[in-house]
Amino acid sequence: MNNNLNFEVKNPKWLWLVRHGESTSNLARRRAESENLLTIDFPEREMDVPLTENGIGQSVRLGDWFAELDEKPTIIYSSPYLRTKESARLIAETAQFENVKIFYDERLREREFGIFDRLTWRGSREKFPEEMEKRAALGKFYYRPPNGESWCDLAFRIRSAWRDIREDFAGENIMIVTHEAVIRIFRYVLENLSEEEILAIDKIGDVQNCAVTSYNFETEARKFVLRHDNFCVR
Repeated sequence: MNNNLNFEVKNPKWLWLVRHGESTSNLARRRAESENLLTIDFPEREMDVPLTENGIGQSVRLGDWFAELDEKPTIIYSSPYLRTKESARLIAETAQFENVKIFYDERLREREFGIFDRLTWRGSREKFPEEMEKRAALGKFYYRPPNGESWCDLAFRIRSAWRDIREDFAGENIMIVTHEAVIRIFRYVLENLSEEEILAIDKIGDVQNCAVTSYNFETEARKFVLRHDNFCVR
């Protein structure tokens, strides 16, 4: 039996990880940080935050980019949050993917921030100084805020989601529309990175709105090879 071929059929051929387009909460966060406020104020539930007009435009432009690719998504997965659902729909409609179904999976949702939800960096330090000291001591990857998730917690649900996607859609081209921390953890899982390596990548800069991180599976190497890293269509 050819082990390379056997390994190949257990994996998608291509994987595109896409962060949602700019949302109204992204704008609220930037405004709060620039004005040195304690809180980030927006009226919706976290899962109901919509795209901005700019975010809609970003999604449409990314759809145009996908339309020009030789290899295109055959299956789409999305976080169930509104901003990711809107982004996935706009990309798919603009690219005119044929007969591509969108699946929504709660395991791809944003990380739970717990007591730090809607707080700026300053707000977190002032309201919960002891927790911020714990975070500094444990590090970003392992620290779990009360009522929230650590990056390590996030890795558990991403490994679970990825295992199901691989088994259900081996040989397909998969696009996943999700959130910044989820994309970081996908890199951690797919590239078998260490805590130090993924935090070094994270330190370089944010995952941009509607940025693409992509991989294709190389049979001989038996691994996913990074093709795009935080790529944005301008």
